Amino acid sequence: MYGYVTRANIDRYLNVLYSTDLTSHERQTVTRLLLGEFDKLRHDPAQLEFVETRAANGRERVNHARRLRESYTLGTIEREESDRLLVDVESLQSLLDAFIVACTSSRGI
Repeated sequence: MYGYVTRANIDRYLNVLYSTDLTSHERQTVTRLLLGEFDKLRHDPAQLEFVETRAANGRERVNHARRLRESYTLGTIEREESDRLLVDVESLQSLLDAFIVACTSSRGI
């Protein structure tokens, strides 16, 4: 049950972080909550696959955000908004990838 709640929280926080209508303060707060949930999974090797799946989905989101950004003309409001979105999803992806590296390196994988 404990692992289920942690995974549900991670999914919820990721969905919130992928939304575009967060302030910087809200994004920082939700990121801290996400890191706390990740920390709960850090010592459970069975949970690594769960996080790897989320990271793979995140890489798809990064690629989508890049394509979206490239579809807008430089200097437009849409391009500026898509640039911010891309930075946000890339930062989140870096966080997911760093967590996976930390987990696998601590286990000698």
